[in-house]
This record gives sequence, structure tokens and C-alpha cells, in this order.
Amino acid sequence: MRRIAVLTSGGDAPGMNAAIRAVVRAAVASGQEVLGVQHGYTGLIAGDFRRLQPRDVGGIIDRGGTVLGTTRCEALKSPAGQSDALRRMQEHAIDALVVIGGNGSQSGAAALTRLGARVVGVASTIDNDLVGTDMSIGATTALDIAVQAIDRLRVTAASHKRAFLVEVMGRNTGFLALLAGVAGGAEAIVLPEAELSPEALAQEIRSAYARGKSHAIVVVAEGARHNAEGMAQYFREHAERLGFDLRITRLGHIQRGGAPGVFDRIMATRLGAAAVGELNRNGHGVLLGILDGRVTASPYTQVVNAVKPFDRELFELAGVLAR
Repeated sequence: MRRIAVLTSGGDAPGMNAAIRAVVRAAVASGQEVLGVQHGYTGLIAGDFRRLQPRDVGGIIDRGGTVLGTTRCEALKSPAGQSDALRRMQEHAIDALVVIGGNGSQSGAAALTRLGARVVGVASTIDNDLVGTDMSIGATTALDIAVQAIDRLRVTAASHKRAFLVEVMGRNTGFLALLAGVAGGAEAIVLPEAELSPEALAQEIRSAYARGKSHAIVVVAEGARHNAEGMAQYFREHAERLGFDLRITRLGHIQRGGAPGVFDRIMATRLGAAAVGELNRNGHGVLLGILDGRVTASPYTQVVNAVKPFDRELFELAGVLAR
């Protein structure tokens, strides 16, 4: 009987539990044993494992977060930490590892692959910044949460005829901000890939009022050079000249919480089961994602340190729709 380990790493994302469930049940169905790694790579290095049976993952498909726990493990970035992780796998007769996580997690998986470990990654991050997948687990649920918040803020903005700035997560990319801004009907969107200065933003808001709008919603990505704090400070310092201020709402980690939506549950289930299938075919050293509706395996050499293209066409459309 072959033994597979599964771990979740980095930021939690809605749908991780659905992926864990699929890995366990697909592996057991094909005659394999599964070990769950507690607390990500930290648990892998420490040898913190527990055996998972199909019933152990019952009732988790609709739960947010991860039942295995997660950490950001600095130790795995060092050769010593990587060697310790590989040794733990050997000590516990682990033949292969499934890593559910985002960019940092998959970089760690690629490092273990280079040392000879059989690893398959599953794309899971609300930031949706991984190359090799159109959408990663957790991103659509995080978007739903962000748009719900924007809808609620617009009610207050309209009532008080004010401008509201909403900061969303996304690390160094603007995926969440762009799609949330489009879906939320924002008057302006500020992204790391398309920076907007505070003065330029003020002009955008003034133009919106000049066109007859009574309020404004601005969506800004946390990774933008002029993020929520920077914008707020500028508008406070120049409030008299600008003639208005910005009310700031940072959604923060609330975007990670809550039950995964249908799309994330289905995608996580497909990718978790596909990870087991990939290992059964002796495939490894790849990240599994969904491209053009199909489960696709991309070699880590093509994924790690690669930059996902920015959708400039959608950004330009957002500008047209805001007029």
C-alpha cells in the first residue's frame, strides 16, 4: 500500500477543505493510505501527521479555512529545513505529497521536488496570482465577499453623498480589486499593475460628480503603491483644497472567511481528486489548475517565479463602464 501525505500551507482559502476531502477519498478508493500533515510545512518538518480515513473528512466540504491548519514556514526556505522535511517523509514512508496552497507554498513544493520528493501541487489562493490556472481555489468566494461589502457600502455612500474607498486583499496583484471593482460598479479602481496617484484619483471623483453622480466607490488593492492608508493621508492633508474626504474601509481577512461557494467546492473537488490521479500515473513536480475549463498539470519550472498576465482589456472596460 502506497502512502500519500496532504498539507495546506500559506494563507487559508475557502475550498481547501473540499480539496482535502477529495484527496483522501480518491486516494483511499485507489487503495492508498493518507496522512494529514498538521500546520503546513511546519508540521511536515516536525513530523506532525495523522492518518485520515474517508469518515474523517466527512462534513467538511462546506467549511471555510482548513481542518489541517496552516502556517507560513520560514524554515522551509532554507536548505536545512528542506532536508528536514524530506527526511520526515522518508522516516514515515511517505511516497508522495500533495500541497494545497498559493505561490509561497508551491515554491516550497518545487524545492522539495528538486531534492527528489514526489510532489503535486493544487492551486489555492484568494489572490489568484498563480500561473497555470485561470482561477485558484478560494478566489471566487473571496470575490463574492468583497462585492457584498461594496454593495452595502454603496447604500451608505448614496445616502450621505460621500466617496468611499474600499481596500481589498491580493498581495502584490490586483485580481481581486479589478474584478470586485467591475462587479461592484466602482467609479475608480487602483491596482499595482495600473497605479493611480491620489491627485489623479481626486480628479476621477470630481469628474464623476460633474457627470451627475451623487456618490463614489473606489476599490484599491492592498499592494498598490498608493494603498488605502496612503490615499487617506493625502486626502486628509488636502481636504480643504479637494473639497471632500474619503471614508476608508479595509476588508482585510474577512475575505478569507465563510463557507466556500459552489464554484470553489467543485473546483477544489476536481483538483484534489486529479492530484491523486496524477500521482497514480507517476506524475509529479507539477501544479494542478484549471485552464479553459480543463484540469491541467503545469511543471513547477513554468510556475514558480512566473508572473500571471494582467487583464488590461478588463481594466480598460472598467474605465468605460465607470463613465
